[in-house]
Amino acid sequence: MFNFDFSNGYVLLRIIVGLFLIPHGVAKITFRPGPLGFFTAAGYPAPGLFVNFGIVFEFVIGLALILGIYTAPAAWLTVAFMLVASASVFKVTKGKWLWNLGGCEYPLFWAICAYIVATNPT
Repeated sequence: MFNFDFSNGYVLLRIIVGLFLIPHGVAKITFRPGPLGFFTAAGYPAPGLFVNFGIVFEFVIGLALILGIYTAPAAWLTVAFMLVASASVFKVTKGKWLWNLGGCEYPLFWAICAYIVATNPT
């Protein structure tokens, strides 16, 4: 817990994965119509509930990863979260891959990064 050894690549990756979750939580708060429309398009029941879940998840799990608290469980939850996000983006974009075209590449990349953190907890 509270391992901030920046010479360790796994520690750096853990912190970066946590840091990248936080702005997405902020975006769900500051621009609610965007994620609400996305969850609606993806076919989620009660899309507002999923937006709220995403906000809480991204802040709580993001902080856990940044601080190194329950690193492996937090990282495994992030893997699952990002795989669901990737599948949802794939569905909504009708199979687009490239992130700059709105595809699923970005959340899948972060799922892989979280997997590396989960299997090498620091």
